Amino acid sequence: MRDFYPPIEPYEHGHIDVGDGQQIYWETSGRPDGKPVVFVHGGPGGGTSPDQRRFFDPERYRIVLFDQRGCGRSRPHIADGADLSVNTTAHLIADMESLREHLGIARWQVFGGSWGSTLGLAYAQTHPDRVTELVLRGIFLLRRSEIDWYYNGGAAHIFPDLWESYLAPIPESERDGDLVAAYHRLLTSADRDVAHTAASAWTGWEQATSYLLPKKPDDNAGMDAGNPRFDLAFATIENHYFVHHGFLDDGQLLADIDRIAHIPGVIVQGRYDVVCPMRSAWDLHRAWPQATLHVVDDAGHASFEPGIRHHLITATDDFAGRSA
Repeated sequence: MRDFYPPIEPYEHGHIDVGDGQQIYWETSGRPDGKPVVFVHGGPGGGTSPDQRRFFDPERYRIVLFDQRGCGRSRPHIADGADLSVNTTAHLIADMESLREHLGIARWQVFGGSWGSTLGLAYAQTHPDRVTELVLRGIFLLRRSEIDWYYNGGAAHIFPDLWESYLAPIPESERDGDLVAAYHRLLTSADRDVAHTAASAWTGWEQATSYLLPKKPDDNAGMDAGNPRFDLAFATIENHYFVHHGFLDDGQLLADIDRIAHIPGVIVQGRYDVVCPMRSAWDLHRAWPQATLHVVDDAGHASFEPGIRHHLITATDDFAGRSA
């Protein structure tokens, strides 16, 4: 089983002004003249963490991490009043292109999981000539059926105890309706206590259900849930995208798969992923048979689970020597 590469620190970092009053945090680590790879974090709204650098051989990769609009170290942060009207999938794709050009990178590998797989696919389908390979995990195609499964009651059949905590902030009179819409009202409330309570419950639901075997909060690597600032960005931005259907047509990422048919790809999926069930990974693989699918039989959603981590690092190792 492949394990993480040792911890490393960035050799360069900064902010890039992408317009709309937004400054995107970025960092580069590993080998300055190595193969470029961009890590696309989840959520949306999750931000990056140091361990995410460790999926890549620092002797062979130039590792780029960035925080998407409104979260992490990007400015302004949701907690500081970031404008969600300029936070859409198209904006994030444009931000990635601005960053690529800023760093002088001609083409790069795109690596992402969960929402990172959504944005990674959308970016690659928009700019296929800029992508050398795709490494995707916990596939999320942002179809309405996927949203309804996880946020409107499907997953409650597996986690009925945890589901009660997710429902808690919602008035009982609204619990039979669209819960994503109900949360949107709470998360955008002028009463900050109401918004923070809702953000904690929304984020806690995803944190608690991401692993095959439940983890204590302090064991959830890569998620800073429980920190009110993190929770607010994670929940508010994620909900904003889901209310707006990800700013994509339903099924768009499958319909446009021919745009990336020539790009080498690896899909890694936990069989017991409740957050992003395997149906989506299977549908993607059927539409894109050129990509290799690895189903991890003893894993849920999280990229830090041993089997998922193994296949992700094996994929980046295999692609490290491939020329752009």
